[in-house]
Amino acid sequence: MDRYIKTKLAGILGILGNIFLLIIKAIIGVITSSQAMIADAANSAGDIFASLMTFIGSKIASEPKDDTHNLGHGKAEYIFSMFISISMMAIALKLLYDSIISLINKDTFEFSWMLVVVCIITIVTKLGLYLYTAKLSKSSNNLLLEANKKDHRNDCIITTFTLISVLLSLINIYWFDSIVGIGISIWIFYTGLKIFIESFNVLMDKSLNEDDKEKILEVLKKYPEIKKYNHLNTTPVGYKYLVSITIFVDGNLSTFESHEIADNLENDLDNLDFVYLAIIHVNPLESTDSKIEDSTLN
Repeated sequence: MDRYIKTKLAGILGILGNIFLLIIKAIIGVITSSQAMIADAANSAGDIFASLMTFIGSKIASEPKDDTHNLGHGKAEYIFSMFISISMMAIALKLLYDSIISLINKDTFEFSWMLVVVCIITIVTKLGLYLYTAKLSKSSNNLLLEANKKDHRNDCIITTFTLISVLLSLINIYWFDSIVGIGISIWIFYTGLKIFIESFNVLMDKSLNEDDKEKILEVLKKYPEIKKYNHLNTTPVGYKYLVSITIFVDGNLSTFESHEIADNLENDLDNLDFVYLAIIHVNPLESTDSKIEDSTLN
């Protein structure tokens, strides 16, 4: 299945599932005045926005390259992931404030078995969405899917604590409800911050990690004709990277021979799953050359 189709499916299912959960959480939370359940409902509202951003982002990112976007539209994934992260952090700060006020005021809430039922429904629904999204993302290096998968997982954990706070109210322990609200808000903020940093790094053209750079060098070492290289530069293009390298070969080789080496190297690098496009510049290596910056391969 195409990675963008997977992302759209995850987005649609997330929207439908979270609308359902938002409605039942909001109704029961307001009726019982449970701060933890209200926080959980706000979290579901944020999830709807996240799923909507996932759907829109994947649609834009799936568009092929054109005259105005020569490297495609892949970075849309990270732009919309950043929207998701900002909304998560904003919701988290509001929930944190409300929960702290509730704790200071020693607010109570009315126990209802419907709170227990809503928690169980939420956990089951979110666990199903998590397992489905995890299956879709297993073969896709897709930040939007990863963000949704982690969000569904976090919701299972969050609602479990909400359930605990509801059950503790049976023995008149109400302060834990506000503590859970505080914990939920901190968790949401932390998750949003991680997504923000990852998206920001890609949008700021952070270079490829050292492990993948080493894989590129391993390919270079398979070519005995390549004596040295420099200017190994990598730029993110969506979830893959544009790779450019300058290689140095024997200056006595013909233009055809040296460019054939470069073409073959480009093809081999393009086969790496993290490479969007490889661009190789070839230079002749002279015995008097003293300006090679990076490495000798042989």
